[in-house]
Amino acid sequence: MAEELKKLTSRVQGVEGGKSIEDLNYEDFCIQPNVELSEGYKPPKFEMFDRTGDPNVHLRTYCDKLVGVQKDKRIHMKLFMRSLTGDALSWYISHNPKKWVSWVSMASDFTDRFRFNTENLPDVFYIQNLKKKPTEIFCEYATRWRSEATKVRPALEEDQMKKFFVRAQDPQYYEMLMVIENHKFSDIIKLGERIEEVIKSGMVTNFEPLQATNKAL
Repeated sequence: MAEELKKLTSRVQGVEGGKSIEDLNYEDFCIQPNVELSEGYKPPKFEMFDRTGDPNVHLRTYCDKLVGVQKDKRIHMKLFMRSLTGDALSWYISHNPKKWVSWVSMASDFTDRFRFNTENLPDVFYIQNLKKKPTEIFCEYATRWRSEATKVRPALEEDQMKKFFVRAQDPQYYEMLMVIENHKFSDIIKLGERIEEVIKSGMVTNFEPLQATNKAL
């Protein structure tokens, strides 16, 4: 019997490319293998991280979703894989789970690996010089600009964002938009679209009537 078992083990190693049976144990693949979730517990639907975005923000949203498991860091570690996808998931499974002896060690490796996402965030100088592309309509440009502005750190207040947006405009837009820079962002976009229509029509070169209307808003 011992001889037959030895032969079978040898065959399995050959099929698996030289891996031993011990390498295929559950404990070798699973993080925190001795931790079991309580019966009936349903893990929440986590926001997924695919390697883009701020890893610190992902950790915060992940932890906020962890309800029903109290403060057991071992369960935090066990469930973390369920919040990863794409390249981030590939990074995770490429690691030996035994390396991470605590939540802090795993979270630190995670933030270190994807820290580059936050090292090239746009700043105020960048968004003030972010101009409309020739192929964009004003509304598309405003949406793109605002999306970039939300990445600035520290985060901009709404009033700051509106002022920086107006300052980013070419003179023919700036002179009229500055009149309503304290209005809602949506109002600024609407006026920008009106200015755009006038410019495209080529029929109106005097913007004073439009500017007077804006002052009355």
